[in-house]
Amino acid sequence: MGRYIFLLEQAFVIYRLPSFSRNLRNEINKGRKIYFFDNGIRNSIINNFSPLNLRTDKGALWENILMSERLKKISYGQLYCNRYFWRTRQQQEIDYIEDYDGVLHAFKYKYSPELRSKLPLTFSKAYPQHSFSVIDLTDYEGFVMR
Repeated sequence: MGRYIFLLEQAFVIYRLPSFSRNLRNEINKGRKIYFFDNGIRNSIINNFSPLNLRTDKGALWENILMSERLKKISYGQLYCNRYFWRTRQQQEIDYIEDYDGVLHAFKYKYSPELRSKLPLTFSKAYPQHSFSVIDLTDYEGFVMR
């Protein structure tokens, strides 16, 4: 299975995002998230082509769209940073982290702007040198275009 995932990544079908950990006891340090560069392939695999208003996976679609567009922006702009996600064993999570020379920029993706989200206290205490943004439908353009 690992070989197939590797081949899909080399063919730019998927992108694997590693977990961020500096060895805190409760951080997950070996996980990876997998994103598709094309949501159509994702929809085909799960056999769901329903209109967005009928979907139960809007959050996952939104996260995948933001990741693929951000990766394009980083590539086209020739920006160099390390990219991660962060999760603890207690299921606290940050969807995406960019590390520019040791300064962490943390992002939480929310499809609905009504849903509030805040930075997990565990992350804030462990990594005080960071910025944090919530990316939703009202402000995603700056995230994928800046």
